[in-house]
Formats: sequence, structure tokens, C-alpha cells
Amino acid sequence: MKEKNVAGILALFLGGLGVHRFYLGQTGLGIFYLIFFWFPVMWIVGLIDAISFFSMDTETFDRKYNREYLYRQQRRMEQERSYRPPRQETRRDDRYSRRYDTARQRPAAAPATRKRASAPKRKRENPHKKAGIEQFKDYNYDAAIESFRKALRLEPNDIATHFNIACAYSINEQPDKAFYHLDQAVANGFTDFDRIRQHDKLAFLRIQDEFEAFAANGFRLEHSKAEETQQDSRSETADPPGTEEPVEDHSELLEQLKRLGDLKEKGLLTEEEFSMQKRKLLG
Repeated sequence: MKEKNVAGILALFLGGLGVHRFYLGQTGLGIFYLIFFWFPVMWIVGLIDAISFFSMDTETFDRKYNREYLYRQQRRMEQERSYRPPRQETRRDDRYSRRYDTARQRPAAAPATRKRASAPKRKRENPHKKAGIEQFKDYNYDAAIESFRKALRLEPNDIATHFNIACAYSINEQPDKAFYHLDQAVANGFTDFDRIRQHDKLAFLRIQDEFEAFAANGFRLEHSKAEETQQDSRSETADPPGTEEPVEDHSELLEQLKRLGDLKEKGLLTEEEFSMQKRKLLG
């Protein structure tokens, strides 16, 4: 895991040589620094980098330079939460005795002429919403935004989708769109305001100047601002004239598989992790 203070010290004393960029895994940028280190401006750039690292908060630094560490940590926490101790096996005799007692106490079968009550139809799951959640968990926020936008075309009033895309826009430092989708989530019934104030994915949004006014207004935008942002959002999510969304589009799946292969070749994914992610995408 990379430390921001170490990066800042390297940038302060060896910034012109690009040592801090090599430390952060930005090899190409480090080579660029190394080629032009004899220019005084490169040392000034290194000093600016050092100031930037020292003034940057830890959460922002980790989000930019420690994504792989955060991903592994989240995966480990999910595995710990999903672990359940094995249930003690029931003795064979007890299992048979319970089955026999149940059979004796079972009521008589209903007459053949009686019609079974029809089971309620299960609501069809939105595939774009599910894909967006998986991409969000894998820190692929640009792809998650695109999937959530497609999901909103099918369910424009879905509270969870509006909240999730607001988090993704906040991480990508697009506050106007994040505020708009939070406004839509509240308009459709979202009431967990403490989550807006405490969710780590909305940290960038909370440092904006307009956040206090937004919160004071019941986490709603002003009418004029909401209409302006709504027009921008509709222009983004609308399909081009004369086109229809294909029934199945595998381009996104192929792109994710290609990205997984690149991470494996670079040594950022083990064989086991690569297989696990591939099965998740194909499943």
C-alpha cells in the first residue's frame, strides 16, 4: 500500500527525477520526468507534486493510487461477512422420525377439482442496474454510470439507482449531476438523510459550497437548478433519434473481460482472482 507522506517526501527531494512517480506505479510519467530532469521546471513540478500530496486527504489519495488495495480489502471483508459456520448434521434416525410424524399429521389433499391459487408474478430484474452495482463494487465507476443511466431509462423513478449513480458521480468529481440524482432519490421517497451525511462515497459532494444549502432545503435542489440539470440529464440518457437499444449488447462484457486480462498480465490479479471475476461476469 502506498503512503501519501512517502510520495510527498520523494517528490520534495527527488521530484525532478520522477522518483515519486515510479513509487506510485506511474512508470511512463516517471520516465518522462527522468528524461527532462535537467530542466529546472521539472524540479518545480516535483515541488508542486509534493505540496499536492501533503495537502491531499488520505481518502482521496487512496482512491487514486491504492484502488487495488481497497478492492482486496473490500473482498476480504465481504468474504468474512458471508462466512457461516456449518450446521450440525441431524442424526439419520431423528430425520426419519420427523418425516414420519409430519406425514401422519399432514392434512388430506384438496379435491382434484379445486384450482391452485396462482402465484404472484415475480418482478423482472433490471439487468443494467445489476451490472452497474457489480461495476461499482469493482471500482469501475465510468462503466457503472453508463449502466445506471441505462437502468433509469427502464425505471426512471428507482430510488436505489438514483442514489448509486449520485455516489458514482461524486467519486468522479461531477457535483452537479450527483446533486441532481440525490434530489431525484429524495423526490421519489428516499428519507435516510444520515446516509447522505455519512456515506464515504459522497465525501467529495459534502465539501462543495452548495452542499449546506442543499441540506438545508431538505436535500432538494432549487426549482430552477433542478430543471436545468434535469435537461442535461435527459439529453445524456436519451437514445439518438431513429435508434433502438439492442436486445443484447456484449460489447461491455467483452471490454470487461479484456480489462481483466490486462490486469492479469500486469500481475495485478492472481490466477484465482482472475477466474473468480471471469465467472462472475459470465454468470
